[in-house]
Amino acid sequence: MNYYLAPMEGITGFVFRQAYHDCFGGMDKYFTPFLSPNQTGKLGPREGRDVAPENNRGMYVVPQILTNSAADFIRTAKTLKAMGYGEVNLNLGCPSGTVVSKKRGAGFLAFPQDVDACLYEIFAGLDMKISVKTRLGVRDPEEFCRLLEIYNRYNMEELIIHPRVREDYYKNRPRMDAFWRAFQESKNPVCYNGDIFSGEDLEKTAGRFPGLEAVMMGRGIAAYPGLLRDGRETPAAVKEHLRQFHDCLYEANRRVYLKEAGPKVVLFKMKEVWCYMLYAFKDGEKPGKKIKKAQRLEEYEAAVTAIFREREVIPGG
Repeated sequence: MNYYLAPMEGITGFVFRQAYHDCFGGMDKYFTPFLSPNQTGKLGPREGRDVAPENNRGMYVVPQILTNSAADFIRTAKTLKAMGYGEVNLNLGCPSGTVVSKKRGAGFLAFPQDVDACLYEIFAGLDMKISVKTRLGVRDPEEFCRLLEIYNRYNMEELIIHPRVREDYYKNRPRMDAFWRAFQESKNPVCYNGDIFSGEDLEKTAGRFPGLEAVMMGRGIAAYPGLLRDGRETPAAVKEHLRQFHDCLYEANRRVYLKEAGPKVVLFKMKEVWCYMLYAFKDGEKPGKKIKKAQRLEEYEAAVTAIFREREVIPGG
């Protein structure tokens, strides 16, 4: 089984990716939060820093591009190829309202003919590995029958399927029956993405879909970075490794942002991660409030020390 880190805006940037890779490793691919291309093909300062090769050493990183324009995708992909990247990913899964309203991400799925035309130009215009991350549709999983017909026309590196429709956002259960049909009928290699929160979830997914070669994890890794070790370590070791990861991530954020942007940016970056990591702790709500309310680095550090001292870590929590 191959394991991929999902792209999560505001979470899995280069600082998180490097900290995770240094502390845990185990990911075969790291997908970047989406890049929004423009008509020049040039990357903005934030996006350029995130994909800069010197910030992604030792990892197989796949930049993800969010657009409904084949021309913009191609220009950006060529910029990335010149930087040394051999694979890019098209985002057809983001359910955010601001994205969907612009006919991008999962919103583009409502226009299958346009998706087909876009993919035709992309595959004709690029000599790179191209993968697609998609949902099942906008409102009804039956929409995926038409979409899969389109995807099967192209020689993709892989098709990453999150088996929800856009209207599900991240609620409800993944639609496993729809994924099974897609897995059987896809002419491209398939990667599963959605609600992998523990080692048990990984085992169940692998058992349910024999021959599945890849799984992508996002929220589960953000909540519990040691997920791939789940079930093989004692609770004490789990807590120790989680603390090591936190400290590595915190110091990296201080090193990158403290001098140039100030402590508030460091706190903001860490608090975003804690929105997920709190789920790894039993009864973590009360000490979690102190982390969220911290206005100074000293307050934050004290709150973090308290939650690790006072609360039990739940493997796969």
